[in-house]
Amino acid sequence: MSRPVTVGVDGSPEAVAAAGWAAGEAVLRGVNLRIVYADEWQGPTTAQYGGPEARSRWAEELLAEAAGAVRREHPSLEIETRHRSGQPSEILATEASEAGLLILGSRGLGGVRGFLFGSVGMATVSVTERAVVLVRAPGRPDGAVPAGPARDVVVGVDIDQLFAPLLDFAFQEAVLRGDRVLVLHGWSISPVVRDASALVAAEREMGPDIARRLTEALRPWRREFPSAEVVERSPIGGPARLLLHAADNADLVVVGRRVRKGTLGAHIGSVTHALIHHCPAPIAVIAHD
Repeated sequence: MSRPVTVGVDGSPEAVAAAGWAAGEAVLRGVNLRIVYADEWQGPTTAQYGGPEARSRWAEELLAEAAGAVRREHPSLEIETRHRSGQPSEILATEASEAGLLILGSRGLGGVRGFLFGSVGMATVSVTERAVVLVRAPGRPDGAVPAGPARDVVVGVDIDQLFAPLLDFAFQEAVLRGDRVLVLHGWSISPVVRDASALVAAEREMGPDIARRLTEALRPWRREFPSAEVVERSPIGGPARLLLHAADNADLVVVGRRVRKGTLGAHIGSVTHALIHHCPAPIAVIAHD
């Protein structure tokens, strides 16, 4: 049986957008949608709704409302709802282990302040080894593929440490959506010699070899996904800045997170952290060794 697409909801506009995006993803994948509400969610508090019975009733109404909104857009989609009590990050991590994909909402604050991506979401991303997609409102809530020129599934890679799960996910999503795959590799030179003339010289002298290495690294994915249109870019520049710029034409930005066992909190990496806080497009965080 195929794993469902799972989305966490809490009644916020971001969760509504996430549910819509998740429904579109489930349709693209041909799988069921599971909508989950976890008590103690860091969002509209359930404490104001009284005791356990009142809270439970409110949660069931919330789930029914979310499922109803999705059914109006996707009447043939199979939808399951779940209300679970406990620590939300633990619940969502458990749900993710049963899912093909977990979708969460991210709260956009605008400008340089970026996202307020709360402790629940950060904890969930840091502990699950399934792909997690973060969706902000308003976006395109139905997850539809837009008409007109192709958009991109953007993926950031390091050609010195190429991780297959990242590219597998990006290429699969692009094929599902009819999008291009835009593969970005940013690189730099020593800060000691990083003036304008040195950058120009470095790009002229080193750029062609780096571009060749990127092309060689992508050959297995080009063979496996022959229908995918692939664009390769390897400019000088910080990976986070390059990915954020590319996100303007993206349906999805795909970034990685190393799986690290530890007790000192989330380990998601500086590039992924920057994208979570500032990227306007949905972001897929892929765990890898």
